[in-house]
Amino acid sequence: MSENNGLKQGFRLQGLTGSPESPPGETVHRLADLFKTFGDPTRIRILTVLSGQELCVCDIADLLGMSQSAISHQLGVLRQAGLVSFRREGRTVFYSLADRHVSMILSQGLEHVNEG
Repeated sequence: MSENNGLKQGFRLQGLTGSPESPPGETVHRLADLFKTFGDPTRIRILTVLSGQELCVCDIADLLGMSQSAISHQLGVLRQAGLVSFRREGRTVFYSLADRHVSMILSQGLEHVNEG
C-alpha cells in the first residue's frame, strides 16, 4: 500500500481529519487506549472465541482452559473498552463482540501478522 493510498487516505476515509496529517490529539489517545486493550494475549483469545458467537463466562473459561475469575476480569476490561457487549439471562451473563468493527480489527491484525 503506497503512502498516498494507505495511511494518509485512510484518515480521510475514516473521517478522522480532512487533511493528510495525523488525527487530532484526543483521537490519538483513544486509539492508543484501544490498541493497549488489544495488547493482552488473553483478551485477544477471548475476542477470538467470541467471533461469531455469544458465550457465557463458564464456556469461555472452558474453551481457553482458564478460571472463570480470570476470564471475568478480562471481560471487564473489554467491556470498559467497548469491545464486548453482554446480556443477562437469569444469573448467567452472555458476552458477544460489541460490533463488526471489533471483528474487523481482529481479522486485519491477524492478516497483517500472517503476511510477515
